[in-house]
This record gives sequence, C-alpha cells and structure tokens, in this order.
Amino acid sequence: MEELIDILDEYGNKTGETVTRKQVHEKGLWHRIIVVSIIDKNGHILMQQRSNNKESNPGKWDVSAAGHVSSGQTSVEAAIRETSEELGIEIQEKELKYILTYKNERKIKEGYIDRQIYDCYIVNRDEIDVRKIKVQESEVEQVKLCELNEFKELLANKTVVNREELYKEVIKYLK
Repeated sequence: MEELIDILDEYGNKTGETVTRKQVHEKGLWHRIIVVSIIDKNGHILMQQRSNNKESNPGKWDVSAAGHVSSGQTSVEAAIRETSEELGIEIQEKELKYILTYKNERKIKEGYIDRQIYDCYIVNRDEIDVRKIKVQESEVEQVKLCELNEFKELLANKTVVNREELYKEVIKYLK
C-alpha cells in the first residue's frame, strides 16, 4: 500500500485531507518533510548519496536522512523512522535538536511538483562508524562523513540536494 500523507495549507496547518504520496506531488499539495543532520563530536556530518533511481535529485548528496511525514505522524516520529529506515541508525526523541522550519515549492518535472514544509533537526553522536550503517538500497547509494570544508565544497559544486536554508544553519552549528 502506498504511503498516505496529510495535506497542509501554506502555513503548515493540516487541512484534514489525506492523499497518497504520488498524488501529493501530482497535484502539488503542501505537505511536511523532515530532514536530519547527524554530526559527530569532531564536527563531521554524515552525508548520504541518494539512489540513482529516485524521482527527485537522483545521485545527489544529502544530509543524513530526509523523508515525508506519513499521515498521523509527528515530524519527530518521522525523523526517528526515516533515520532508522534509510541508515539503520536508531535515534531517540531526546537526541533530536530542532533547528528550523522552512518551506519550498518547485516544479521538478511535468506532473511532479514539490510544495513542502521542512522540519529540520540535528543529532549529535560521539562517533559515527560508516561501516556499521545499513543503507536502504532503494533510497541510498552510499554514505560518507564530511568535514566542514568538504561539505562547503559539495555545496559550491551543487552536487547536493537544494536545502540552502538548512545548510546555512548546519554551517553555523559546525563553526
């Protein structure tokens, strides 16, 4: 069964309508996305390369985990779920540090429109062993740890998913 998504108004309030993930993009309806940046004690950020089979941003680098908030879920619950599904990393609610909410709308291609409100979190870990990460192959090609300069280089080369508002906050956090 396809994932169901709660529809929002442009201010982030639920409208009471629920549609499939496919319909939310076909109709260009507002919905919530979570983004999680996992950072180790040395200031390295865990990055994932999106699957080459993804409909949007295939093969681009992204922060640790991101995904849709399913119908009936809070953004915190979705952040915990997505991090577990995509990376096999279990996080607790108390580890999630909320950093910002922003919205973005853009047409990816004909019949695929993003109108998303992003809730962004940081998780601090003492160590991140990339060898122990179990990626969800349908979502993730590979993972790596980036120090600040490499992160900035990825941004400059535009080899990352466009999350400019988030990246500014992550860079501030890392400094």
